[in-house]
This record gives sequence, structure tokens and C-alpha cells, in this order.
Amino acid sequence: MPPRENGQDQPVIRDNRKIDPETGQVREATAAEQEAEQAPAAAEAPGAHGELAAQLAERTADLQRLQAEYVNYRKRVERDRAVVREQAVAGALTELLPVLDDIGRARDHGELTGGFAKVAESLESVLTKLGLSAFGQKGDPFDPTVHEALMHSYSEDVTEPTAIEVLQPGYRLGDRVLRPARVAVAEPGDATPASNDDEN
Repeated sequence: MPPRENGQDQPVIRDNRKIDPETGQVREATAAEQEAEQAPAAAEAPGAHGELAAQLAERTADLQRLQAEYVNYRKRVERDRAVVREQAVAGALTELLPVLDDIGRARDHGELTGGFAKVAESLESVLTKLGLSAFGQKGDPFDPTVHEALMHSYSEDVTEPTAIEVLQPGYRLGDRVLRPARVAVAEPGDATPASNDDEN
């Protein structure tokens, strides 16, 4: 056996007991013992670091998922509120359409005068601010999605099915049709179509 570097030929014996057998007191760890105790922890640190990183990534993913669910929930609630509000406004405006018809008829007959005219204008202004708009004009191409044909005729003056008279205006709230315009429709063709006797 080669001689030791510190000049001692005898092995060094260390007493690693935590309690001194002679005094019964707890021994304080020396610097060398503290380093020896920390060495296994340091050896385990890379594995523990990887495990902690995996747990952190998992918790971060959970948090991001919860945050995305909350954002989607908020959007859905806001969308539902908007739909409920629109339905409530549409219901109230639908009930007021006969009043607007009466105002229109009074205007057509010259009976919309004085204070009643001011009230009618105020009502129409408020309903316009709520998004109500009238549609249906004489000469509009007939569109079955927004027009209701109450009368039908043929005319050489039109090149396509056309609303030649508006019997009752239609109303819409935004893109939603509350009531179709009731119109008289003319199609291109002879004013008097041929009868079955003429064909025989």
C-alpha cells in the first residue's frame, strides 16, 4: 500500500454518529459531513428538476385551458344576452306595428296634424333608434323572402316579377324581418292570358 499524502500510514476513522456516546449530546455536523449529506441531494437535483418542470408545464397547461374555457364562457354569455335583448326588442316592436300602420293611414288621409303629428314623429324617431326600419317600395323586384303577394297580375310594362303597389309596408330589425311587405305583384306577359277554350 503506498503511503498516504498526509504522511499518515494508518487509515483515518471518522465517527459519524449524531450523538456523542460519552456526553449524550447531539454533535454538530462538520463541514465535510454537511458536504457529504448534500452530495446525494445534488445528485438527485437533475431528476427532481425535470419532475418539477413537468409538473409546472402540466399546471400551466391546466391554467391555460381554464382561462380559455372562461373566455369562451364569457363570450357565450354575452352572445346569449344579445340574443335575449334582440328578441325582447323584436317582440315589443312587433306589437307596435299596427300603431305604425294607423299612423301611416292617418298620414295618407291628411289627418296627421297638430299635436298628434308631433307624437307620431317622436314615436317613429324612437323606433328608428331601436333599429326598426320600413321597407317595400313600388317598383321593387318581388322577393318572396321579404314580400308577401296579396294580388297578382300580368303586365307588359315589367321585365320580371315586380311589386307594382305596396299595400302594407314591411318592417325589419337589423337583418331580421319582423313583417314582410304586403304587395301587389305583376309578372311580364299579356294583360289577358289565353283561356283553355282558346287552346282547344
